[in-house]
Amino acid sequence: MKMNFKETALLLGLSMTVPATSIAQDKVEASVGADLVSGYIWRGQDLGGVSIQPSLSVAYKGFSLGAWGSAGIESADTKELDLTLGYSTGGFSISVTDYWFNGGPGYFHYGTHHTSHVFEAQIGYDFGPLAVNWYTNFAGNDGLNKDGDRAYSSYVEATAPFKLGGCDWAASIGAVPFATSFYGDANGFAVTNVSLKATKDLKITDSFSVPVFAQVAANPSTEKAYLVVGFTLQP
Repeated sequence: MKMNFKETALLLGLSMTVPATSIAQDKVEASVGADLVSGYIWRGQDLGGVSIQPSLSVAYKGFSLGAWGSAGIESADTKELDLTLGYSTGGFSISVTDYWFNGGPGYFHYGTHHTSHVFEAQIGYDFGPLAVNWYTNFAGNDGLNKDGDRAYSSYVEATAPFKLGGCDWAASIGAVPFATSFYGDANGFAVTNVSLKATKDLKITDSFSVPVFAQVAANPSTEKAYLVVGFTLQP
């Protein structure tokens, strides 16, 4: 994902990317769903066209374990599988995510210099009118800095939710604080994501509705902009 669509899917199951204030549940809760999006835009980067993005998660007393994937309808689009383990209490959240992308070594290759996995740590706090999250890659196929060393690529994002005109809105701004090739060859501090997203339930029957969303996003660093729409299917 705030709000890109990847993070939206994780939010449905894990409530971590923009954590909501909550009381730890006393029983195991499970969530399953899928987004269909017109384009896969992640932190200001274009990762593919029309995609189906399923998610599955379980949570208990603030702890959560989730799986999220993305598969584009075009054969050239990247296939992705992410596993996230997290904990949240009140507005505080922390998590570790294992991202895996096809096109390189197979899934079970975890070599230091021979892997398609990227491991990322997240820490964040939701103050109510504003949520702030920091992400840092700590292992795997990370990008490089200006000296050609591991960049420990990082990304920080602030999101402000609000309601307007019958829709739920989220305004976000995200930046890469240090030079890294992982985020489009950022040469230093770079604002990579400025977005505005609106979500509204589309009523199908008296007892069934589908959340429909649209997001306009711009990446000032690469001078690119995107408009993406999608909907969520969830029991």
